[in-house]
Amino acid sequence: MSDAVMRLENVGRTFPSDVGDVVATTGVNLHVYPGELLVIRGKSGAGKTTLLTLMAGLDRATEGKVFLGGEELGELREDALVAVRRRDIGFIVQDFGLIPVLSAAENVEVPLRLLATPAAEREERVAAALAEVGLTPHAAQRPGELSGGQQQRVAIARALVAPRRLLLADEPTGQLDSETAANVMGLFVDLAHSHGLAVVVTTHDPLLIERADRVVEMHDGRLTAVERTRRGRHSAPVA
Repeated sequence: MSDAVMRLENVGRTFPSDVGDVVATTGVNLHVYPGELLVIRGKSGAGKTTLLTLMAGLDRATEGKVFLGGEELGELREDALVAVRRRDIGFIVQDFGLIPVLSAAENVEVPLRLLATPAAEREERVAAALAEVGLTPHAAQRPGELSGGQQQRVAIARALVAPRRLLLADEPTGQLDSETAANVMGLFVDLAHSHGLAVVVTTHDPLLIERADRVVEMHDGRLTAVERTRRGRHSAPVA
């Protein structure tokens, strides 16, 4: 069995409020492996987005530990955590998160600029990432000139333009028609199986769940079960 890219050990996140603490996630135990497409399914409000932000290092757990390889994200200073996010984790949000005034190529280039990648290398990587998602002819177009599916592909290219170990996508097909959603999900399958990425997707769409290697169920902030594992891939227990 391959070593896990990410491990969550008894992870929880509680938010204070005027009427008392709100438990968004609690007691989550999960391993994510390279070359695996893992789907976290559950209804809206189940805690899926909160869990993904913890995995992305965009928020810190109030209990438990999140490990990326051998690093515990909760122990890192903020500047070190930012560096880890830029270097190792791609995160795709529901509304694509593109910058409207930038072209597709310029949006994809943003992570490389943050990493101070030399210009010639940036140009080469951006071209390769756009080609990977089939958007080379649309490199100069701005998000408003692209369809929803094309915008999502730009977001995927941006998440992949720097070398990554983990790709996280929060309801990535929620704003897409069924045909475009199937095409985008096919990209995630290819990224996991052909490129060896660990890919985690949250969704409640049953059609997308069929493409996953492993499916876990989330309910009221807890992972309740491993629903299904395909092709004999990893089936670490969920608590």
